[in-house]
Amino acid sequence: MAESTLSSVTYRVKRGAGGAAGWLASVWRERRLFRWATYLLAVMLAFLLAGYIAVTRDLPDAEALLDYQPSLPTTVRGVDGEIVHSYARERRVQLQFDDFPEPLINAFLAAEDKTFFSHGGIDAGGLVGAVTDYVSKMGSDERAVGGSTITQQVAKNILLTNEYSITRKLREMVLARRIEGVLSKQEILELYLNEIPLGRRSYGVQAASRTYFDKDVGDLELHEAAFLATLPKAPERYSRAANFEETRGRRNFILDQMAENEFITQAEANAAKAKPLELAPFRSQVPSVDAGYFLEEVRRQLIDEFGENSEDGNNSVYGGGLWVRTSLDPEMQDAARVALREGLYRYHGSRGWTGPVATIDFDDGPWESQLASTGLGINYEGWRVGVVTQREGGSATIGFSDGETAPLSGLPNALKAGDVIVASQSGNGYRVRSLPEVGGGFVAQEPLSGRILAMQGGFDSRLEAFNRATQAKRQPGSSIKPFVYATGLDNGMTPSTLVDNSRYCYQQAGGRGQKCIRGGRGGSYPMRYGLEQSQNIMTVQIGMQSGMDNVVKTIETMGISEDVDPYAATTLGSEETTVRDIVNAYSALVNHGRLNEPTVIDYVQDRNGKVIWRADRRECDGCNMPEWDGQPMPRLGLSGKQAMDPRTAFQVVHMLEGVVQRGTATVLADLDMPMFGKTGTTTGPKDVWFVGGTRDVVTGVYLGFDEPRNMGGYAQGGTVAAPVVKRFLEQIKDRLSGEPFVAPAGVRMVRVDRATGKQVFDRWPTGEPRAAVIWEAFKPNTEPPRYTRRDELERRRKQILELLRRAQNSIRREASERAAPVQREEPPADFVEDQGGIY
Repeated sequence: MAESTLSSVTYRVKRGAGGAAGWLASVWRERRLFRWATYLLAVMLAFLLAGYIAVTRDLPDAEALLDYQPSLPTTVRGVDGEIVHSYARERRVQLQFDDFPEPLINAFLAAEDKTFFSHGGIDAGGLVGAVTDYVSKMGSDERAVGGSTITQQVAKNILLTNEYSITRKLREMVLARRIEGVLSKQEILELYLNEIPLGRRSYGVQAASRTYFDKDVGDLELHEAAFLATLPKAPERYSRAANFEETRGRRNFILDQMAENEFITQAEANAAKAKPLELAPFRSQVPSVDAGYFLEEVRRQLIDEFGENSEDGNNSVYGGGLWVRTSLDPEMQDAARVALREGLYRYHGSRGWTGPVATIDFDDGPWESQLASTGLGINYEGWRVGVVTQREGGSATIGFSDGETAPLSGLPNALKAGDVIVASQSGNGYRVRSLPEVGGGFVAQEPLSGRILAMQGGFDSRLEAFNRATQAKRQPGSSIKPFVYATGLDNGMTPSTLVDNSRYCYQQAGGRGQKCIRGGRGGSYPMRYGLEQSQNIMTVQIGMQSGMDNVVKTIETMGISEDVDPYAATTLGSEETTVRDIVNAYSALVNHGRLNEPTVIDYVQDRNGKVIWRADRRECDGCNMPEWDGQPMPRLGLSGKQAMDPRTAFQVVHMLEGVVQRGTATVLADLDMPMFGKTGTTTGPKDVWFVGGTRDVVTGVYLGFDEPRNMGGYAQGGTVAAPVVKRFLEQIKDRLSGEPFVAPAGVRMVRVDRATGKQVFDRWPTGEPRAAVIWEAFKPNTEPPRYTRRDELERRRKQILELLRRAQNSIRREASERAAPVQREEPPADFVEDQGGIY
């Protein structure tokens, strides 16, 4: 019975299907309209399918948003962990959804997408309105209302372009539907509020809040949140003061919409609408610490390591969101800037106006925009950079990039319209100020680690990008001498070794025979005396006796210069170096001969906090053990490489302390703390130097013209450069330990007679700078012989001869002055000039 029933049902189905097929076939044959309708439907379906394929072809994967990492600026911290700068072309700050205050979220929902939490990515009502508006504006130049939901805006801002076309809108709709299937509403809203462009190069509400109100989003008032919600529609228009009436109307509309959607009460909306628009003035991003030269060096090194833009990798400087810990010490940086500027002005004296910073051609466009585009600025005693807009006789006007103009006084004769100058406020106008023409560079370094704590490469990085601390190659003069003396100590000499200072003879080129050059003070003196008093002849003698190849090796090993020539002039500093490199070599002397790489970056973290680069590459075995194994605490090894015998390094430092106590740098003596250092003055003089410091910080500075020329005979390392270091140390003295330099193992401290270098047993050092008996550092079994009565008689004999020589010279001078003036022959070039060396 069941089988019969099943067969009956099957028969009826087949008969019905056959009847329907027969009917369709009959209609297809007999009715032409049906056939055409079928063709048209097939064509339409094919067209829609082709259109869908065209629209969705190469469409970005919505799941990419799960791992989306926006471009973020690099944040820089100083040695104390405080943020000092960021490298950013756009203002961006990422927040989590929970960080956005509810009034701010509601303001954006009311302004952009009030049905956000109920639709599936596309708002049907908004879409119909957008289509109607588009049709009404076809053929005109007006842009139709987008009608995009927040999800569609996320699709456009992150995954698509801002192209104005129907195709892009369709792609946006398809992608919005896909995004809704991948992300939650909270995740979509988080992306939107972090990425939406809001004017003034700000992306995201946190960056915009800091830009427009100088506060975080959590501190915004209701009317301020509503203002930010006006910006997505037209950020550049609504953020301009000239359009504030229009902006206020848009803000008030959003507040009414919030009330209508019951996000707030109407009373709250009315109170917010009564608030004025008070925006913070536009400010370009500037470092919180005035360390332009230092921060630019950090930026350069980061770009070399990680790339500049997002195309260069995930950790690029302007897209990777790096966190960089530097060795910048803000207090020391301020002290370095003040000290160098004072030194530059002290040398500049009353030399007057040195010319314009730049010039502007008024035919090239509005002077305000031209001046702003130069990027020139200054941070010094309230001075400003402006352009002379007109000059007629004794009157002139200055203009600034914000359009302000004012009378200008103190006019140099050479001043003309178009000159970009610096000026300070004076009465109701401004007065022309002069910048020092002389330049200079300054570096302060932590000697035990090589970390650079402060760097100043000129007067102001806003006026000149050239960093003289790292980029200027200059002759170091006598500041190279400690490394010549170190070579002597490594080759059998001691601080008490007597060296002839009477003359140095060398063979002239071209078969011109031998030439001998006299020293400044005839006789033989202990090596210490030659370094303290910067005696050229003694230095050359030490270099030659040690072997110039050895001197060259020392200079190159210490990283001061490369490809050094083995000439006598090299011992006097004729090779070129930078402030950073020679300071690093002096730091190695304090560090018992261990040479570190000079660094400005301690370590770099990616956006998630993982350390991806660090300067200190030392390994610490056992530092990350899960449990203590009962063994002594693991410790890091020494940093750097052993570039010099530690005993030699200490001997040099000990002698260089005498330079400060009684040598060429006594200007520093009244700081009253253990210090070492060496002055340097190049031939001319063209550059003046001082390098040295304390156990805590080693500094170096040079002053000189960028196009080297004579600075004047009175310019010396001890009178021009050393006072810059003194000013720096005065400002940070309370941070210095004041501890003496520590001798390494294998050094013997011996009492010696300072004048002869021989051992003394019957007297003790008094601590006075010019005491006859001092402590001297020796390597084992190199101590000098004992000082005897005979030595005392010889010392007194030399003193008497020196007094007689001075008296005779005085008599000759007086006789010469009484005689009639005669034409004198030019003195022959001395050794320094002949060799191209320095003193």
